[in-house]
Amino acid sequence: MTSVAQTRFGIIGSGWRGEFFLRLARLLPERFRVTGVVTRTESRGAAVTADWGVPTFRTTAELLAHERPDFVIVSVPWPVTPEATRELVAAGVPVLAETPPAPDLAGLRSLWADVGASGLVQVAEQYLLMPGHAARLALVRAGVLGEPTSVQISSTHLYHAVSLIRGLLGVGHESAEVSARAFVAPLANPLSPAGWSGDDTPQQLSTTLATIDFGGRMGLYDFTDNQWWNPLRTRRLVVRGSRGELVDDRVVRLVDPSTPVESFLTRRQTGLDLNLEGLDLKHISFDGEVVYRNPFVGSGMSDDDIAVADIVARAGAWARDEGPAPYPLAEACQDHLISLAIEESIRTGQPVVTATEAWGR
Repeated sequence: MTSVAQTRFGIIGSGWRGEFFLRLARLLPERFRVTGVVTRTESRGAAVTADWGVPTFRTTAELLAHERPDFVIVSVPWPVTPEATRELVAAGVPVLAETPPAPDLAGLRSLWADVGASGLVQVAEQYLLMPGHAARLALVRAGVLGEPTSVQISSTHLYHAVSLIRGLLGVGHESAEVSARAFVAPLANPLSPAGWSGDDTPQQLSTTLATIDFGGRMGLYDFTDNQWWNPLRTRRLVVRGSRGELVDDRVVRLVDPSTPVESFLTRRQTGLDLNLEGLDLKHISFDGEVVYRNPFVGSGMSDDDIAVADIVARAGAWARDEGPAPYPLAEACQDHLISLAIEESIRTGQPVVTATEAWGR
């Protein structure tokens, strides 16, 4: 069996997002180790140490002096992310910043001007690494649908959705025209991060629809408030190409001029019914060929946790010069640029055309 290097990372921030990474290190200690967490107060630090068994520090300098990690994860509120990122880059430390890397366009431009040329900043945008999406991306890149021409997504919000649209279309940093509107309608909303509310009374929730014209390729964005959690709103993803179409896990395409065929992406998910292998995703196949393998087989993790673990592992390999950059700052800046244009179009009622920014030149 080939051994895999352990990835060592520090964390700045101790909120709920930081706990995603702490949980990974606890679940897969042979793959991940947390060198320390920076918290604002000693009392919060004591709580983190008690809960997770990792040392905590009040400053980044103390974290780095204790043990030099492969990289540091910045998991703090949006307005603080750019400053924490700048501090780490100034110290020559590779960074994996949470999404988005800055709250607004001015912040993106300023952050890029300060650290873009360093090559030290990656962003924890994991959606293209989620097993289902990774399998769909593999089919698109293999040319199963021909040339991808449009992506329709109703699943996650703003920059995450834009990342999926751009990735599946193969779009870079070119200009885009964004047209968006929001519609309010009643919808029961019984589940949130706080849990089941016990209330099924319909609430007035907003749905955003946006088209993103990349000049010959198009994205359609559809998101309802709290769609991540609301069990009454399903998720769907459509990729259309010059020779076929993918709808969630179903693919229709031409194999010759008069023969359209239908195939499916199939998960090998163990632990269901009388399968005694344990609850786990093994792989995803298409027409008898494996197009995605779970890099953490045996962990029993959810798809989202698999994706987060994957980008952390990739960031570790990148920081050690053992692999490519997992999601460079320029890509995350472009995702958020377009998501900001969606919000601006809703506010103004007018189309918004994005410019080619410094990170795309």
